[in-house]
Amino acid sequence: METIEIDESLNVFGESLLPCSEDPMTGFLRDGCCNTGDQDIGSHTVCVEVSEEFLEYSRFAGNDLSTPVPAFGFAGLKPGDRWCLCAPRWLQAHEQKMAPRVFLTRTHKRALETVPLEVLRQYAADLN
Repeated sequence: METIEIDESLNVFGESLLPCSEDPMTGFLRDGCCNTGDQDIGSHTVCVEVSEEFLEYSRFAGNDLSTPVPAFGFAGLKPGDRWCLCAPRWLQAHEQKMAPRVFLTRTHKRALETVPLEVLRQYAADLN
């Protein structure tokens, strides 16, 4: 069995990455955190709070996150849920003015390879 190499669990500030959600269980590794590694082609690194508007946008863009898929143990997301979103998808939503709020202390530093910190800060749900 192939071992998955994961990047160091650091957030966008270089601090320990906090969990994003365990209900629903999220993350590329389904460990509740937005951890990532070389096998995570989509870069599931941005911890967001999904909104109805974003869920509709995502469904329209071809990624239905609100419909349950029992075969994969996925109950479907509802507004208010936290989820590790792919950084390119978040950036696309931002460009369409549909991006959900972001938890920076729960977002993996690798997201910064796709989205500048200044842009993520505009959507910060966890900064005063």
